[in-house]
Amino acid sequence: MPHGTTAPKTPLRLQIYRQLRAAIEQGSFAAGARLPPTREHALALGVARNTVLWAMERLRAEGYVITRVGDGSYVAGDLAALGRPVSRGSQGSAMAPALSRRGQLIADTALRWQPPLQPAQAFRIGAPEIATFPFALWDRLARQASPRQRLAQAQYLDPAGLPALREAIAQWLWVSRGIRCEAAQVLVCAGSQQALDLIGRLLLDPADEVLVEDPGYPGIRASLLGHGATVRPVPLDGEGIDIAHAAARWPAARLAVVTPTHQFPTGVRMSLKRRLLLLDWARAHDAWIVEDDYDGEFQYGAHRIPALCSLPQAGRVLYVGTFSKTLHPGLRLGFIVLPHALAPTFASARALTDRHAPGDAQDVLARFILEGHLLRHLQRMRALYPQRQRVLIEALAQASGGALQLRPSEQGMHLLHELPPGQADAPLAARAGAAGVYLAPLSRYTVESPRRGWLFGYAAYDTDALQTAAAIVGALLMPRR
Repeated sequence: MPHGTTAPKTPLRLQIYRQLRAAIEQGSFAAGARLPPTREHALALGVARNTVLWAMERLRAEGYVITRVGDGSYVAGDLAALGRPVSRGSQGSAMAPALSRRGQLIADTALRWQPPLQPAQAFRIGAPEIATFPFALWDRLARQASPRQRLAQAQYLDPAGLPALREAIAQWLWVSRGIRCEAAQVLVCAGSQQALDLIGRLLLDPADEVLVEDPGYPGIRASLLGHGATVRPVPLDGEGIDIAHAAARWPAARLAVVTPTHQFPTGVRMSLKRRLLLLDWARAHDAWIVEDDYDGEFQYGAHRIPALCSLPQAGRVLYVGTFSKTLHPGLRLGFIVLPHALAPTFASARALTDRHAPGDAQDVLARFILEGHLLRHLQRMRALYPQRQRVLIEALAQASGGALQLRPSEQGMHLLHELPPGQADAPLAARAGAAGVYLAPLSRYTVESPRRGWLFGYAAYDTDALQTAAAIVGALLMPRR
């Protein structure tokens, strides 16, 4: 390759074609297996349906896929007749994949949830502001470590986390979220997704029923399904998850995963009455509650709502927190607050997974918290995000001729525009994606719920990016002449 040139980017449709072909060749899609409908597959990947259709048509032309009119697409039944081995060993002989049942469940996760891999662009949700993160301060704190400290951090460490960081997190949670806990109850992990994985492995057996919010975060459902759990979607209303409905419909449920401070993705705040009912349910059913407080630090009103875990009788609540939203996702640090009895077992499981988090990052984060830098950073973000929210609301209203009137919120990093019943949200999301705007449809986060709408992230984007993206979406909504 000539000096100074870069390789051309592989077209998205070709990437999807290669992924599907590899899945067939490696046995993730067995011979005769029905493939996901192209519309659902496109929604899961966040691409236009035509992109998936192109990939499927090429696979059909090459003989990997057959299409049955009115019945969908299937992997070709006689793969040997295609004249290719499924995979090649060191001697070139054909070898069949040998995934366990659980391994196959994990492999199938890609059909249910694929986190975005591209840099954040408006209006992608869940992305924090990183352009103004104090990287220079972080680097200075890292350089302040003495040679002796660096040698200590380069050793194998406690899988539960550095004692200094666990103590800093416990102190912070009491001040910020009203949670009284000891450092011994804090387990440091690689973000909230690993926390959910540990919970699923240690508290659930295959086929155990788990209550999840509907709409809700697909990464939670994918993790639970990967462990063989049976996911039970529970509808929401203006007070949050309807636990009475869930208890009556699924009395055998052993665990519930909730986002009570700022429900993802609808933004509903769980009422105190519902919180108490949820705690009563856990005690009565000997069940667990997982509180995912993914953006609980971003509350902009005069009064901040404490965590569910801060209430009395919350002994069956596992609190999951992350620094991916408060600082940045590249840090890959989060934590779980556990009952004392569970803490040693979770530490052992963490050791089996990846031993422990990097010691130098833990050390810097501990000092970042204890020296007040986390508080100052969050204060800046709590001032910045409402400003960007206002820009978003005004830009969308103007660009759409008033068709998109988003309601302001005193919480979170995104807004939801919900559609009247019966309207579809996927078509506009697909057209926006083709025009370079990441617009997530609410249907992407539902299981049984008929609710539809669009999600608009604003935290990571400056005024120009928000206004440009709003102009594109507004033009797509305006009637064509």
